[in-house]
Amino acid sequence: MEVPYCGLAPLPAELLGRWNFDPFLIAAMAVIAGVHAVALRDDDRERTLLGGGAMPGGKAVRYAIAWLLLGAIFISPFCALASSLFSARVAHHVLLIGAAAPLLVLALPAPLRSLRFPVAVIGGAAFLHTVVLWFWHAPVPYAAALASHGTYWLMELSLLGSAILLWLAILSPRASFGSVMTTLLGTVIQMGLLGALITFARAPLYEAHFATTEPWGMTALADQQLAGLIMWVPAAIPYVLAAMAIAVRRLAQLERPAELAS
Repeated sequence: MEVPYCGLAPLPAELLGRWNFDPFLIAAMAVIAGVHAVALRDDDRERTLLGGGAMPGGKAVRYAIAWLLLGAIFISPFCALASSLFSARVAHHVLLIGAAAPLLVLALPAPLRSLRFPVAVIGGAAFLHTVVLWFWHAPVPYAAALASHGTYWLMELSLLGSAILLWLAILSPRASFGSVMTTLLGTVIQMGLLGALITFARAPLYEAHFATTEPWGMTALADQQLAGLIMWVPAAIPYVLAAMAIAVRRLAQLERPAELAS
């Protein structure tokens, strides 16, 4: 069995020194971030030539925050902390799918952001993401991800990839308002249900953390309950905020024709 990708569980005194300087990870992130930046620059040039003006500064800011967040998730000592605490791993996943993924989507070139998603595709994206999320937070697949670097990256990339697909459908300005709101509500419900199941389990379920939580002042069960609460409450915040923003945008669109008519 391989050592977990983020390393063996650190003690509190060791945490700040446990940065992940995996050269393959850093090189891959640099290449992908570079391609992303070039795509945004080309998109900016095309918008300017078409008379659309330069790329809004907000897109560049979202790009920077998204990649800094991914660096914090995978390179900073937060990665090692997830080897000790299941609650840190769940927080890691919540940031990945609920913060990094939508920021990446909002920083995509305009043609990708404007794709039209039929209702069936939006529903399929939501279903796929739900299956991926529940699968990797089941005890056996989770243990497999910690036992193999390949399986670990399969877990991380499938979570991020399915989340990007879901957010791409949700945040498309051409998506159906009703299907988007239904999808957001369904996502909040399924994540809350998963969080509740983890929170109210009567015994620790994740064997990899049975002996790693005590130095952090928690039993394995308390750590698991904290993880469930993170999945239950904070994880819902990005989806609720998205629903509010989309609803405000929709109301503005409905008011505009009324103003023109008057």
